Amino acid sequence: MAGKLNIRNKKAYHDYEIMEKYVAGLQLQGTEIKSVRMGKVSLVEAYCIFQSNELYVRGMQIADYAWSSYNKHIPGRDRKLLLKRQELKKLQRKTRESGFTIAALKLFIADSGYAKLEIGLARGKKEYDKRETIKRKDAQRQLERMHKIK
Repeated sequence: MAGKLNIRNKKAYHDYEIMEKYVAGLQLQGTEIKSVRMGKVSLVEAYCIFQSNELYVRGMQIADYAWSSYNKHIPGRDRKLLLKRQELKKLQRKTRESGFTIAALKLFIADSGYAKLEIGLARGKKEYDKRETIKRKDAQRQLERMHKIK
C-alpha cells in the first residue's frame, strides 16, 4: 500500500512558482488516516499558516470515513504539520518577506506507513507568467509527439 497513494494539487503549480520543497508529517486524528488511504482528500484550496510558531495546513478537506461510528473527524479542520525546528524557522522567515506563501503540493503515504504532505515555498505568478508556462508546456508536448512519430 505504501507509495501507491499520490494526491497532487495541480492548481498550486498553475498559480505559484515553487522555490523550495519540503516534506512534512501530518498530525491526524481518528478516522482521518483511513480516509486518506482511500484517497478521499482534496488539496485544491490548501495552504499553510503559522500559529504560535507552529505550521498548520488550512483548507485541506479529508472526507468522512464511511464505516466510522460516532467518532467522526471534522473534514475541514486545521492540521498540524511536523517539521524540524530549523526548517520551521526558515519558512517563517521567508513568509514574512513580501510575496511568499506556503502551498500544499502533494499528499502521499511514505514507506513507513505515515501520511506525508509535500509543501512548497511559493511566489504567486502574474497572469502573463501563467500564459508563458502554458505555452512552454504545449511546445514541450509537441516536441515529444514529434519524437514518438519518428
